Amino acid sequence: MADRTTRDGSREQDGIKTFPFPVDLSVSGVGMQVGPMGTGRAWHADAPLDRVHRIDFHVVMLFHEGPVRHMIDFAEYEAAAGELLWIRPGQVHRFSRTNGYRGTALTMQPGFLPRATVEATGLYRYDQPPLLRPDAAQLAALRHSLDQLEREYVDTATLPLSLHTSVLRHSLTAFLLRLAHLAASSAEAAQGRSDTTFTRFRDAVEDGFATNHSVSAYADALGYSRRTLVRAVRAATGETPKGFIDKRVTLEAKRLLAHTEMPIGRVGAAVGFPDAANFSKFFQQHTEQTPAQFRLELR
Repeated sequence: MADRTTRDGSREQDGIKTFPFPVDLSVSGVGMQVGPMGTGRAWHADAPLDRVHRIDFHVVMLFHEGPVRHMIDFAEYEAAAGELLWIRPGQVHRFSRTNGYRGTALTMQPGFLPRATVEATGLYRYDQPPLLRPDAAQLAALRHSLDQLEREYVDTATLPLSLHTSVLRHSLTAFLLRLAHLAASSAEAAQGRSDTTFTRFRDAVEDGFATNHSVSAYADALGYSRRTLVRAVRAATGETPKGFIDKRVTLEAKRLLAHTEMPIGRVGAAVGFPDAANFSKFFQQHTEQTPAQFRLELR
């Protein structure tokens, strides 16, 4: 389905609005913003922050208070004080209606940084998790770098605009290099902590969840006892293997309901439920909404 541009300047794709970078709200019209989070701040006057929407720019939120729950690509993340969420262009997300967001938010327009910096900082590494948990030393360095970036951002009096923009790009690059290192090291640490049994199970589920929802079938295919698989998955995720499978199936169903116009029966079949009634029952059990209600809420 083609994008449709709405009156407010946003684009609408599959019923979900995509909001552009708010250049008009940026100091001097540069391709970034940095400042405190709080009530009354938005990408756009009409952006429904507590409803599912997309943005076509990067957002990094460093939280001073928490916990805060935030949905990104239909997965829920809980960020505590001193932790960060990194949302990349095109990702579907939603702010929590019940949590107060307190901290510093950085937004970046694609194209503001040169290609070499984009590649060095991994700005489009969608394979890395959005939630980042720095240690005390990393957090102190990130805060110092972000504070310096904010000071440069609001200082429009000491340099002409061209130099001001150049300084911002350098300061932003310094912060993003630290952030990228944290993201890469966090991903490596998580992979290193993953038990081999769980890693094999996770990969098998990713390959087969659309047709195979059976824990016993995965255990047999991988050569493990059911008990061994339960121990490994619970140690890695805190969930049962069945819960892990169901969560992946539910996520895929949400994505198809949100991003496509496939009939609900075909969505169910695509995630392993040939019978539409069984799919609706499964989906409602795991989301407390029918597939039709979920799709309607997004539109």
